[in-house]
Amino acid sequence: MNAAQQTIAGGLKVSKSIAAVDLSTGALAQAPALLKAHFGGGTAFLIADENTWAAAGLALDAQLRAAAIAVKTHVLPAKPKPKPSVELAQTLIGALQGSDAIPIAVGSGVINDVVKYAAFKLGRPYLCVATAASMDGYTSAGAPLSEKGFKKTIQCAPPRAIVADLDVLSKAPPDMTSWGYSDLAGKIPAGADWILADELGIEPIAPAAWTMVQGHLRDFLSHPQAVARGEPAAIENLFAGLSLVGFAMELYGSSRPASGADHQIAHLWEMRGLEHDGEAVSHGSCVAIGSLAALRLYSWFLAQDMARLDIEATVAQAPDFAAKAEAIQSAFGPSEIADRSIEETRLKHVGKDVLRQRLTRLKEVWPRLKARLEGQVINPEDFAAMLLMAGAPSTPMDIGVDDRYLRWTVLSSLYLRSRYTILDVLDDTGWLQAAVNAFPASSGIKTGATV
Repeated sequence: MNAAQQTIAGGLKVSKSIAAVDLSTGALAQAPALLKAHFGGGTAFLIADENTWAAAGLALDAQLRAAAIAVKTHVLPAKPKPKPSVELAQTLIGALQGSDAIPIAVGSGVINDVVKYAAFKLGRPYLCVATAASMDGYTSAGAPLSEKGFKKTIQCAPPRAIVADLDVLSKAPPDMTSWGYSDLAGKIPAGADWILADELGIEPIAPAAWTMVQGHLRDFLSHPQAVARGEPAAIENLFAGLSLVGFAMELYGSSRPASGADHQIAHLWEMRGLEHDGEAVSHGSCVAIGSLAALRLYSWFLAQDMARLDIEATVAQAPDFAAKAEAIQSAFGPSEIADRSIEETRLKHVGKDVLRQRLTRLKEVWPRLKARLEGQVINPEDFAAMLLMAGAPSTPMDIGVDDRYLRWTVLSSLYLRSRYTILDVLDDTGWLQAAVNAFPASSGIKTGATV
């Protein structure tokens, strides 16, 4: 058993829902036996899109039929790309309701998430056949879906079993693999955000979940060029790292081990339908640039002299909740995004007394906090180089985001989640605008992105 297999085995030991993950060459051929062993037989209901059907669905269909397993299929069009939404998942619920068939998600992010939601709502276990190492949601107990235009992570049961054939994963489109690399790399700033919350007494780190994500993270990210080439060993490590993240989220009960300011920035672009070169920008690509932005915020924050923080002046100038709600309405206008952002901001807003206590604690723990953060984050330029070597977007313009839109997004993403991140500590100190203003300018090319 190699390191990747060992990490998967460790995740299975703590999972209350996932019984098996077959990450190996030729794993697709074992799907019929896995289905019988963990689902007790019955009709298989394969759900895919046209691309994932070609990648694995057709072969899986033949293998199941050869094993005398009845099969139904539901293949979505590949264009326009299926969107990760509750509305799409509801159509799958309708398709599945007519029988007691076993849902089988054949695909990656969108397919897995909508099938996960549909299966959960129907109270059925499901099997996932992965087609790309493109995201961390295969093993997670949550489905990040948009509902009425607002993206959120909805708690759902993960698949009972996962088939991850390295022959299939290694042949996935390179850009999809780069999305998975970006999603995993985003755990660097997400980990820093948890350290912040831990030191300030807001959300203590859970050691087991932390170790699952961060323990082997740098090793799994250490060969970006091999990932870009689709080398099976690198893809195996990438998939194992992504799987551990999902296990950690299930163990912890939320996406905190995996998601911070990086995902808030990414989700805002996704909710606003960011497109580049006529295509919707993927979640992984948004996370790549969201993570880079978060690391730039950390770079600026760690360079500050905390002695210059005037606590009383900062508390006196802190906006009240009404002012924040007004800022949200100004940023988003009348919309579901604005309504949900107001509720999320209400959950994390604190009065002046609590803010004073928080800032006092920040100054007290600063030497230790700074050391912990410096041990977690990496230089933004080094991070961008890693992304580039993995074939991922490495500058905002790579996803159609100009300087103005990037700064607006970072400032506005503060309101999207109640989770405490680098955005919040900079907001608490009154330094967020200055940190964003310090972002380096791009080449000046404007993409036409609207704000």
